[in-house]
Amino acid sequence: MTKSEPIERHLIAAIVDNEAGVLARVIGLFSGRGYNIESLTVAQVDDAVNVSRINVVTTGTPMVIAQIIAQLDRLVPVHRVTDLTEGRHVERELALIKVQASGEQRVESLRIADIFRARAVDSTDRSFVFELTGTTEKLDDFIRLMKPLGAVNVSRTGVVAISRGPIEGQ
Repeated sequence: MTKSEPIERHLIAAIVDNEAGVLARVIGLFSGRGYNIESLTVAQVDDAVNVSRINVVTTGTPMVIAQIIAQLDRLVPVHRVTDLTEGRHVERELALIKVQASGEQRVESLRIADIFRARAVDSTDRSFVFELTGTTEKLDDFIRLMKPLGAVNVSRTGVVAISRGPIEGQ
């Protein structure tokens, strides 16, 4: 009996040409091979050379992650692929969480928001919208605590990340 490889969460960053169809090609690589995407963010990062950064959170065995990186690196519009999980990096996510609460639940939602350093960005007599930035785990914990208090709607950005230390590629 062989021991199966563990499933790991990885954060992969790709610098790509900022042009139509590139994101579709990257997503096609994942879907065509049955790889799951847990989070996906894309933004232009350099006007001068017209490139964007794609951050993808995915899971798989070490062999599957190595395949994903190798296949991404072979796509023509991709300039560089980095597995940020392998080194020191900073990652954050933003969420807006709407909570409908009254009475004691309203007070409790504000108390929890204060502990998590969430900011109320909208308030009515029956609801709050909280803004929270942090790790995926921090956002998950906040949402889990808010659900019984009346969390009714959540919007999340997905993970953005960057390596720590010297500029990549130098």
